[in-house]
Amino acid sequence: MGVETALRDLRDYCRSMPPVAAMLVQVDGYDEDGLRLSAPLSANVNDKGTAFGGSLTSLMTVAGWGLLTLRLQLAGLKADVFVADSAIRYLAPLRSDLQAQAALAQDQSWEDFVQTLRQRGRARIQVLARVTLPDGAMATTLSGRFVAIAKKDEGAG
Repeated sequence: MGVETALRDLRDYCRSMPPVAAMLVQVDGYDEDGLRLSAPLSANVNDKGTAFGGSLTSLMTVAGWGLLTLRLQLAGLKADVFVADSAIRYLAPLRSDLQAQAALAQDQSWEDFVQTLRQRGRARIQVLARVTLPDGAMATTLSGRFVAIAKKDEGAG
């Protein structure tokens, strides 16, 4: 499967989740730097005219989940992906559209993650996500541990 097909599937999946659809999340792209998502400020604004903290957290969480979901699909693996825990830092108010990017943490190995998933049926990996200000500075960061659990063959049993 190619990246464009996997991105289309991820876009369709995001539109099928009511909370994500309500945020008007867009899947903007994927490359060696990670997965990029965006959402308009107008659908994610708080009473101060800045991005709602819950939307910032949700967008970064969806970016981490989406990154793993996409990469697993590209690897031909079927697994459910969950966020196990995360730490959020709100660094500056955002007064523009939300732009998030998620990537594996520097010390993480995709190959080890896949090998563990294949051997044990479950694996975990650390993901870093961020929302930036228009000038490139950080607005919000997320460090999260995500878990993948292999899907059982539906025909087995």
